[in-house]
Order: sequence, then C-alpha cells, then structure tokens
Amino acid sequence: MHEHPHPARRRGGGRPAFEVADIFRTFGPVYLRDHVLSPSAERVLRNVIDCRTAVLGGHMDWCPNCELEHPSYNSCRDRHCPTCQFLDQARWVEGRQKRVLPVHHFHVVFTLPSELRPLARSNPKLVYDLLFKAVSQTLVTLGKDRLGALLGITAVLHTWTRDMQFHPHLHCIVTAGGLALDGERWVPSRLDYLFPDEVMRRLVRGKVLDGLKRAYKAGKLALSGTSAELATSVAFHDLIDRLYGKKWVLYAKRPFGGSDQVLKYLGQYTHRVAISSYRIAEVDGDRITIRTRDERTTQGSADEFIRRFLLHILPKGFRKIRHYGLMASTNVPTRLERAREILTPEPDPEEQQVEPDDGIDSETWEDLLERLVGEHARLCPRCRKARMIRIAEIPPDPYAGALGYLDSS
Repeated sequence: MHEHPHPARRRGGGRPAFEVADIFRTFGPVYLRDHVLSPSAERVLRNVIDCRTAVLGGHMDWCPNCELEHPSYNSCRDRHCPTCQFLDQARWVEGRQKRVLPVHHFHVVFTLPSELRPLARSNPKLVYDLLFKAVSQTLVTLGKDRLGALLGITAVLHTWTRDMQFHPHLHCIVTAGGLALDGERWVPSRLDYLFPDEVMRRLVRGKVLDGLKRAYKAGKLALSGTSAELATSVAFHDLIDRLYGKKWVLYAKRPFGGSDQVLKYLGQYTHRVAISSYRIAEVDGDRITIRTRDERTTQGSADEFIRRFLLHILPKGFRKIRHYGLMASTNVPTRLERAREILTPEPDPEEQQVEPDDGIDSETWEDLLERLVGEHARLCPRCRKARMIRIAEIPPDPYAGALGYLDSS
C-alpha cells in the first residue's frame, strides 16, 4: 500500500490550518476500499481527493525573475468540493446583483421534521422537491392572498447541521412585499414579520404530507434504509397522521435591507457545502476536531468525518438553488423589471453616465481572484515579484494521486 502524507498544518497566506482534501487524501483510499458507496458518493470522494493534483493535469508555470518552475493543477469543479466553491460563489453572487431589488428582505428557514429524515435519505430528490414545492407555493400563495402581490423568492437547500449531521432545511430570502398583481405599484409587507409563522407552518406541513401520501399511493417511495415498519400501509399513514399533529420548525429572522446586505447573505448560503476547511480545528492521528458554534468543538474518527460528509451528496443534476415569484426566470425580464422601475427613482438625464463594461463575463479566474483578494493570482509563489508564465501543459496522470494504488490493483 502506498503511504500518503498526513494532513499538513498550513499557516501562511490566509490558508486554513487543515483542508478537507488533505483528510480525504490521507484516509479516503482506505474508506473507499472498506465501504460500499453509491456511485454519486464515490464520485464526489474521488473528485475531492484528485482536485488540484497531477491526476487532473494542469500546466507548468515559470517565473522570469527567480526562474522557479511551479506546477498548477486543474480543479475538479465538483459542487460538493469545498476548494472549488469560492470562485463559483463569487461569480454567482455578482450575477445576482442585477436581480436584487432595493427593498427589505426576510430570511425564513423551513425544516423537515426528524421523523422524515429516513425517507429523505432513501428518496432525496422526491422529498427535497416536495419541500421546495410546498415552501414556494406557500409563500407565493400568501403573497397573493394577503398582499395582492407577487413576492420575490430565492430558496437554497441545506442538509446539514454544524457537526454535519443529516438535517434537511430550506433557507429562503423573500422580498418584504411584492409587485401588485396588476403590475401598477409595489405593495410593501409589514417589517416586523412577513406572514404569521403558524399559518406558514400549517400550509407547508399540509403540502409536504399530502405529497408524501400521493407518492406512497403511486408506489414512488423507496423504503430501503427506513424503519421496517413503514413498509406497511397502516404504519406509514400512522406516521403521517402523527406529523399532522406536530408543530414543524420554522424560523423567520427580522428583515434586512439594501442590496449589499442581501447579496452578502446570499453569499453565505448558496454555495456552502457540509463543512469548510476553516472549521477543521485539529487533526490528531485519525481523530478530527471541528468547530461547531460559539467556540464549541466536536471530535470523531476520520471514517466518521468522511461518512458524515457523504450524507450530503445531492442527486445528480439536482438544483439546490431555486427562484420563484418575481425571481423566477420567466418573470425576470418582465415583472421583475417592472418592479425595479417602480422602486428605482428615474435619474436626472443630465446626471446619467454610461457605465463602463466591467468585463465580469469575460474575466479569467486569475483576474477574478485578484479582484476579490487584492493579490494577483499569478504572482510567483516564491519571490512574489513577477507574473508566472505558462510554459507547458501537464497531461492528466490517473495513477499519480492518492488513489493510484487502488485503481491499478
């Protein structure tokens, strides 16, 4: 068996002390050997292990000042990879700038009851789609019925707690008001709350449970991995009946205003994965310590760390960020623009200036990184005095990484 380096502590340049990829490269090959994984989970684990290594290929850079030759390897671009999400998130948030309205927004979180987590594990796409549908229909319907207006909604699915336990919930950023149904004015909501919490709870609960009953009747619910008793119709419907009587968890934060705040908030949630490398506090042998909340930590084995991370792999092609109401793609060029016209005072023609093309759509990842962190991404890592020059391509080498011995056996 090949020996692989232990996750190394990194201190300089704002890098995290430990990285998820380092842990995966050290312990992942044995985990792959000893566990039977779903194709999607195995693909993610392999991608994170191979990310920015010779396995994926890349290019060789050369510094004209100190003559350093330095390889730069390609990213895996997997949406579950903590290393790959930073630039994707930055691009996404900048792309949303033109859609954010200059109004207050609410942050509302809808949580799936713990009793439904086994069903969600066995039927992730069906259950997650039901949650999105129930929440979006509830908010859009209440907006129309109570305000006579169409709200703007962005919803993001998260499936984890701070210690990576399975906990599906939906973060929704909702405009505090909406465009009147006749399109003639903006109708603001109250600023102390969006809608009564109990009304939202009951509507979401009813829609999710009704959808589950329909799926069960149609034979679309897989029950593997759930309690064996659920295989009987009586037990399943008993569970549904109990959940109708349970108070579902809903959390609505006080509204925040201004597009900058909205974008900052969205940036915290859209491309987040189960854990970032910055929350790994210590790696001691095969014991991993992670930060949870309020300076608290929790510790577990490397196997348990990987197992929990893989709980949060989304179904292939599943969209975890969705837009509704004014933010729905069909309404962006019409109703959303109408709302913006109403909310934005018409500028004085004499003061209007043509904004220069910021080139965001065409900029390279190096340009974007420089703009975000104030440091040119192509500067020589040794002398920091000259821009690295690409001198050669490095072809992918599937046997060069931590998984080489597994794949060649």
